[in-house]
Amino acid sequence: MTQPTQAADDNSAQYQRALAEGWLPIREVARQTGVNAVTLRAWERRYGLIVPLRTPKGHRLFSQEQVQEILTILTWLNRGVAVSQVKHLLGSAPPLSKPAENDWQRLRQTLRSAITQLAERKVDDTFNQAMALYPPRTLCEQLLMPLLAELELQWQGQFGSQMEQVFFYSWLRSKLGARIYHNNRQLPGAPLLLVNHSDLPLEPQLWLTAWLASSADCPVEVFDWPLPGAELALAIERLQARGLLLYSSKALNPEHLPKLLSGIDCKKFIAGPAVCIHPAQWSVCITRIADLYLAQDPLAAHQALFQRGII
Repeated sequence: MTQPTQAADDNSAQYQRALAEGWLPIREVARQTGVNAVTLRAWERRYGLIVPLRTPKGHRLFSQEQVQEILTILTWLNRGVAVSQVKHLLGSAPPLSKPAENDWQRLRQTLRSAITQLAERKVDDTFNQAMALYPPRTLCEQLLMPLLAELELQWQGQFGSQMEQVFFYSWLRSKLGARIYHNNRQLPGAPLLLVNHSDLPLEPQLWLTAWLASSADCPVEVFDWPLPGAELALAIERLQARGLLLYSSKALNPEHLPKLLSGIDCKKFIAGPAVCIHPAQWSVCITRIADLYLAQDPLAAHQALFQRGII
């Protein structure tokens, strides 16, 4: 046996022993924590956070204690602490309330200013920097959903608001659509079908929901336009979809849903502000339609999809 071949066998044996001892590869850590491998490597490289064991071949291996540290880091990030400030806080109790001024607020202000100026490159660069450091769910919860709420208030009655809205919603759909397309190319299996059932084109929360599902390694297909019931069932059949999510920001009549969802035997989700209207009628609707679940926003939809085994 040649020396290179012997060395390769030794490296492989060391790697397998480490796994048997409970060390975790980076892909498994990403699955357990929701923090992707790119972000974990950025934390290590830039801030010395979560320095893993490295094999002779360069593979990163993590302990269970490091997995718990990653979850603690996420708790701090969700309290508004910048990732650059987290290292010295590890081992401390997370704060009970969010600080009044934090990194997320500064990021949102930067994005609001760039959107007002229609500065696409500034919007894109700011978001790319955030994506490199924070997992998708944290970005959605702490940056994008609050940003959308702030923009909606800012745009009320403001001259030029429709221009800014179309600019930002178009950018957001293009950005998240590109990420979803890339993920779909890497992911096997049946997709989750998401359908825009709102009157609003470019529905931003629909795309946030699709992005969160895609980031959890679930193939997704997005129809940014409502479908009649017969074609909805046909789309499910042709895609062999693992589930259906209808997103609506307008009021829906729950009485019409049995007909709309007729012939669809996969798990079904209604998401968006529509589920907050007439809650008593929705309770009745859930009992009449098998495998129907409700979620108010992208974060709740992500949780519901996880709990029901879709992602």
